[in-house]
Amino acid sequence: MRKAILLIGILILTSVGPTTTVAAPATQTEVGLLIGGQWADANSSAESTLNLSELPPIVEVYTATWCGNCVDVEHALDAIENDSGIQQYHIHRAINELQDPLGSIVVDQRFHDRYGVFAPPVVVFNGTTIKPGSVTSADSLEAEFTELAHVPLQHAGNSMFMWSPTSNTTGTVQWALNVENLTAPNGSTLVAQAWIVEDSANFKDGTNGLEDYPHVVRGILELGTLELKDSLVAMTGNTSITLPSAYDGSDLSVHLLYQLNYPVDDAPEENQSSTDTEVEEVVPAISLIGSLGILAIAAFTRRLHE
Repeated sequence: MRKAILLIGILILTSVGPTTTVAAPATQTEVGLLIGGQWADANSSAESTLNLSELPPIVEVYTATWCGNCVDVEHALDAIENDSGIQQYHIHRAINELQDPLGSIVVDQRFHDRYGVFAPPVVVFNGTTIKPGSVTSADSLEAEFTELAHVPLQHAGNSMFMWSPTSNTTGTVQWALNVENLTAPNGSTLVAQAWIVEDSANFKDGTNGLEDYPHVVRGILELGTLELKDSLVAMTGNTSITLPSAYDGSDLSVHLLYQLNYPVDDAPEENQSSTDTEVEEVVPAISLIGSLGILAIAAFTRRLHE
């Protein structure tokens, strides 16, 4: 009997041993590209006209102040930022969120509706390629992110952006976009947006240890929409906007982005790819089960000796 009980205990300990985390691959989103990135400090006037080939790779980072694995992802992106020319936009989890005060429910809902994701960390490149988790099959996260950032978009044209503040909380965005070879499914739309970004937000209670959180998207405001009918795109506009408040300080900036939306019949399914964050949350529960099992065996053994 004792041998049988010992064997059961060994099996339980073996079953709850270290778990190997599998890297979730980067996949295509099939929802439409996201381009742009021209920007200005919210309290300063600015104007620029760039060829589309001069625009930076747009990187959306889905994160949270409690997410330890997000730190690895963000540090890897910071490491390649200068060489790759990427422009980061950090979207903090806000829906049903109790620990992270930096996010916006509207911004979070847009990310979920577009990409079907609620669990950080997730990185999206140019709206077209999504990489969940912080585990990679490449030599490093830096290597994988560099490769994803360098995928060319192959679009010819130019973008004009002008920002004119009218008060501490309001201003006017003027924009113009010309694209010569944009292909998209019938029923697609192109939306000009103003992304309001806080350069850095300080939150000392963040449990992932960062305290200072950069590139925080505080709001996304629609400027204009164009229904696409052919591959030649020309859209322009002039819109007055009211800025959302910063979490702290006065370091807001206004960014011009263009979001291509493919027609969608149904809401996207929630991304079911297992990230290392989710795996790590499961492991403690398994260990608890194993511990309870061992305690039960010990109690049973004691009863046999009584």
